[in-house]
Amino acid sequence: MADVLSVGVNLEAFSQAISAIQALRSSVSRVFDCLKDGMRNKETLEGREKAFIAHFQDNLHSVNRDLNELERLSNLVGKPSENHPLHNSGLLSLDPVQDKTPLYSQLLQAYKWSNKLQYHAGLASGLLNQQSLKRSANQMGVSAKRRPKAQPTTLVLPPQYVDDVISRIDRMFPEMSIHLSRPNGTSAMLLVTLGKVLKVIVVMRSLFIDRTIVKGYNENVYTEDGKLDIWSKSSYQVFQKVTDHATTALLHYQLPQMPDVVVRSFMTWLRSYIKLFQAPCQRCGKFLQDGLPPTWRDFRTLEAFHDTCRQ
Repeated sequence: MADVLSVGVNLEAFSQAISAIQALRSSVSRVFDCLKDGMRNKETLEGREKAFIAHFQDNLHSVNRDLNELERLSNLVGKPSENHPLHNSGLLSLDPVQDKTPLYSQLLQAYKWSNKLQYHAGLASGLLNQQSLKRSANQMGVSAKRRPKAQPTTLVLPPQYVDDVISRIDRMFPEMSIHLSRPNGTSAMLLVTLGKVLKVIVVMRSLFIDRTIVKGYNENVYTEDGKLDIWSKSSYQVFQKVTDHATTALLHYQLPQMPDVVVRSFMTWLRSYIKLFQAPCQRCGKFLQDGLPPTWRDFRTLEAFHDTCRQ
């Protein structure tokens, strides 16, 4: 209760007001006791009337005095602030059974935690704004209107350079063959054959890998007009899983300043599937789980895991 009253309330005056209420109740009780007892202990009727009236007036004066004192203290007590963070939920603190319904303490703790989170988030936002990676025009001494817009270098590499990078990667892995074609102009498309395990269609823009589709070794990867089929997915669930993991790998291997390193890292990761059906899971030690082999390969160690065991 102290937490509720500590907002905009004079606790000392509040304590005195409680005492004044008790005194007022006692004064009112004496008035009714006086009325109940009536005129007693006097021999004559006139004496009993005078004594009763005098005693009754004293009790009424006491009630009036205690009531005035209570009104004075009520003005000093004040009232709780209307912008109390928990509003009417603060009344839950009046529940005497805290062990069974500790709602107020939990609400208060959650509110304090939320305030602290908001405070630290504000500090973090300020620090991040100070350490922004974007260089402003004022820092460079050039007007923002005159400053030329930087063009992405990953998408404007010459085709000869791309062919040379793919050729060097092809020579790195003897069990992997890479066939490069350009059916739509300068953008390259790769057909990667990994042993007799799987085939991968890699759609590229310069040295930026845009899309990958993994299919089984015996599946058809061409359309009816003889072009690589970059839209239809594999008929087997295991290669659909590997396609999803390959898409995740594309998001992991990101280094715009050195695109050739990105392609080489992705191909190294892809080569780890040469033992897709032979390597056991490094977590559970099993070859199959729910009818599927370990389809996940760690990006750093290239170890095999089932999709549910890698967590």
